[in-house]
Amino acid sequence: MTTATETDHQAGDDADDAGAEAEDRAWIEVVRKMDETYANLVHYQVELEQKNSALEDAQGFIASVLASMTDVLIVCDVAGRIQQVNQALEELVGRTEDELRGRSFLELMAPMSRAEAERFGTRIRHEVVHDCEVAVIGRDGDDAPLAMNCTSRYDHRGRLVGMVLIGRPVGDLREAYRSLEFAYTQLKQTQTRLIGAEKMASLGRLVAGVAHELNNPISFVYGNVHALARYRERLLRYCEAVDQSGPTPALAARKEELRIESLLADLEPLIQGTLEGAERVRDIVHDLKRFSSGQQGAFSEFDLVHVIRTALHWVTKGSRRDLGTELALPEELMATGHPGQLHQVIMNLVQNAMDAMQACEAGRLEVAAGRDERGIWLTLRDTGPGIAAADLLKVMDPFFTTKPVGQGSGLGLSISYRIVQDHGGELSLENHPEGGAIARLFLPQTNRLDPSASGDGRAAAGVVRASGPSR
Repeated sequence: MTTATETDHQAGDDADDAGAEAEDRAWIEVVRKMDETYANLVHYQVELEQKNSALEDAQGFIASVLASMTDVLIVCDVAGRIQQVNQALEELVGRTEDELRGRSFLELMAPMSRAEAERFGTRIRHEVVHDCEVAVIGRDGDDAPLAMNCTSRYDHRGRLVGMVLIGRPVGDLREAYRSLEFAYTQLKQTQTRLIGAEKMASLGRLVAGVAHELNNPISFVYGNVHALARYRERLLRYCEAVDQSGPTPALAARKEELRIESLLADLEPLIQGTLEGAERVRDIVHDLKRFSSGQQGAFSEFDLVHVIRTALHWVTKGSRRDLGTELALPEELMATGHPGQLHQVIMNLVQNAMDAMQACEAGRLEVAAGRDERGIWLTLRDTGPGIAAADLLKVMDPFFTTKPVGQGSGLGLSISYRIVQDHGGELSLENHPEGGAIARLFLPQTNRLDPSASGDGRAAAGVVRASGPSR
């Protein structure tokens, strides 16, 4: 039989066991929580390391971009204090980012630009500043001009926290502009050459067709006049035989009435004059054919004096005013090239000289040519008013002309200059010391017979030493 004391001891043991079990469960829960916390810490540590790695990559990328920028970068707060700059600015001003941080960006500006730079702080709240030209003080103390752009900088809440200034050295912009202008000039010259080539090709086809059409009737006239000259000789012999046979009084009277003696005497000068005219037309047709066929093909040898005289004849005969000409030309001057193209050049120079002397009461054109140790030279001097000083450097430019609108295209001298270049020669215009203008044309002593070989080697000889207007 269990006593009360034994019962109490049993109850105590049961309580002790229950407490121990509860304590064990508590420790297990603590260990489990510690494991979860450790796992979370490990997970957070991995995420933190990944974010730190991404942040380092981003910072490295931004740093590399800033270092590679050729434009200068200045990051400021709302008060204009510098927070960050890039390597381009450090090299430009000769100061490091650490030295500049916290200073006003106005300290970098040259005195002449500070007034303009001070307005950035007020304008930046309302607008973006584009291509404002300012100057900063360079490392050597000289002003370094910049084309500055300025924009606002906001934080993630949209609050204005500062501004970003980006400037490009004006020297780089000017170089870019020069390259663009050079490319545009080359394009204009190419377009001009294409226009000139197309015009000359069309003119060549027209001239070739006219020359061909003129050649046939002139051949008929030339052949018929030669036959008429032979018939005249026969008629003369017949009339002499009739006179010697004792003609009747009626036949003699008829001969006197018809003035046969005068007709026979006039036939010879009429035939000679017709032959001379036919030969002149034949020479003109020959020159037209040579002019039209001279635009393409290989160089050939020709008499430059004949080309000069033909060009003078064509231009002066087409003028409505008398022009005094003084020629100092040799009997013959053999040159190598395209006679048709050089014919075009000389015609253009003569026409320019005549246009320049329109206001002169007694204009005079002096033409001289010869050969020296370098090659063949040709000069054409007019007695006009000369060349305006402002036009001296522009006369060879495409589309430049001093003639009224509708009277000049401005392509004549440009095309002529290019033709002379292709022949390896030089073309220049300048004022003559005694008044008027003088054009100088030079062709080298020996010319390659292959026009396709014309390039930098020959074109380099065609530099304009002096310029004059496309009048």
